[in-house]
Amino acid sequence: MSVTILYFAGLKEALGRGSETIELPAGVHTVGALRDWLVAQGRESLAVAKNLRCAINQDMAGLDAAVKSGDEIAFFPPVTGG
Repeated sequence: MSVTILYFAGLKEALGRGSETIELPAGVHTVGALRDWLVAQGRESLAVAKNLRCAINQDMAGLDAAVKSGDEIAFFPPVTGG
């Protein structure tokens, strides 16, 4: 299953990339499982990001949300403005 991952703000800086398209292994069917798999693949900043937010196809999603082929999954820290 192929998905596009987007990283924003501090995550983008920490990972040195704003996006990537990856083939997920069998067994990765939720955002939480995806995050855990990405951490195991060397993206440790996803594990330590406080209040990590995520979206699937531009809709906010929880860690238990299902991931399917072709999805765009975004990870970002909470942002504030003034």
